[in-house]
Amino acid sequence: MEAFITTNLAYFKMNNIKPNFTELSKEYNLDRHTLKKHYDAGGYKARKKRKYESYYDEYLDIIKSKLEIKGITYIGIYKFLIDARGLKGTYSNFKAYLRQNHLSKPKYKNTPHVRYETPIGKQLQVDWKEDIHIATKYGEILSFHLFSACLSHSRLHYFIYSESKTEDAFIRCLIESLYYIGGLPKEILTDNMSAIVDINKGKKHKHNRILQLEKDLGIPIKLCKARTPETKGKVESQNRFVSRLLAYNNEIESKEEILTLINKLNTDVNNEPSSSTLIAPLVLFQKEKEYLSQIPSKCMIEAYMTDSITFTVPQTLLVNFKGSQYSVPMKYINKRVKLIQIENTLHIYFNTELVTIHDISTKKINYKQNDYEQALSKVIHNKRHDEIENISKENLKLLEKGFNDE
Repeated sequence: MEAFITTNLAYFKMNNIKPNFTELSKEYNLDRHTLKKHYDAGGYKARKKRKYESYYDEYLDIIKSKLEIKGITYIGIYKFLIDARGLKGTYSNFKAYLRQNHLSKPKYKNTPHVRYETPIGKQLQVDWKEDIHIATKYGEILSFHLFSACLSHSRLHYFIYSESKTEDAFIRCLIESLYYIGGLPKEILTDNMSAIVDINKGKKHKHNRILQLEKDLGIPIKLCKARTPETKGKVESQNRFVSRLLAYNNEIESKEEILTLINKLNTDVNNEPSSSTLIAPLVLFQKEKEYLSQIPSKCMIEAYMTDSITFTVPQTLLVNFKGSQYSVPMKYINKRVKLIQIENTLHIYFNTELVTIHDISTKKINYKQNDYEQALSKVIHNKRHDEIENISKENLKLLEKGFNDE
């Protein structure tokens, strides 16, 4: 159209023909005065659209790199930029910027599942989000799984870090989830995971410890039909929140940062309105918890948590476990923490929050450098971070030599 207008006006001008600008304005939907001006100039030039700078332009390279992460979501990138890069602005404006700049993540085919609602207080759906890999700033790959538990009615959700998917890990995570919600639903629903069931010639056989756990809890652990994960669709759909962790690939320094991110994820998910109910899970839970049964004897349930002990954290930050001492972050001084051995690792909890994880060691003193630096910065003043870091490294070497070479 623009080329056609240009050609016509140029032709009229060259041949000294004065067109009817009123008629041309109706035909081309342009102001007659605009056409007259371009006729006098010898043709029509369309006004170039001005490219406006956007507030989000400074984050463009980060956005592009995050979009390349498999399984990432737009909300995951947005939340990362808010928390880690100080982004301002609404999520709707952020999505508009993505559309305007044709930025998108790979699309995957989705199988439709019809929605259904579960009676209040009836069901807790549990699942594993398997094989999550996040790289640190230093190139170390941290691999882990997330246990995911979701109350079907309120959508109250709880994620738990785990380095294995064994029977012990499943029982530990399930019990932690029940303590977190503070009661028992009518049933627990999961898939046919090898941690709880064996399948032989098409027949399912729950493990003996799982059968005993059902008996002690007084509720059944039901299994989905094979290849029908939609029956636990609420926990499956909530797992999309886990993709928010992926945005921190190459951004974190240690495993402890992942634990902090998971704790924050639990808070965020339960305080954000659900896309299904349009109400925050924590709000709906205030009613649903009235329909939950009381958890049986704490001693009986915690008997499933092998090698579990409690310890008050001293000012040295070190807690004792089997002849060795292990550090926890400074903020837990004078608080009681729970120590649980899982295979070759020591998991340390404050209430239901996983605080830190140590490899079981024969060394007498096991400080994590971050814990030590944090405490040292409160004692040594007027020192830069790099100076405190160097002092910490030297002190830890001396401690290791003095205590562990005895």
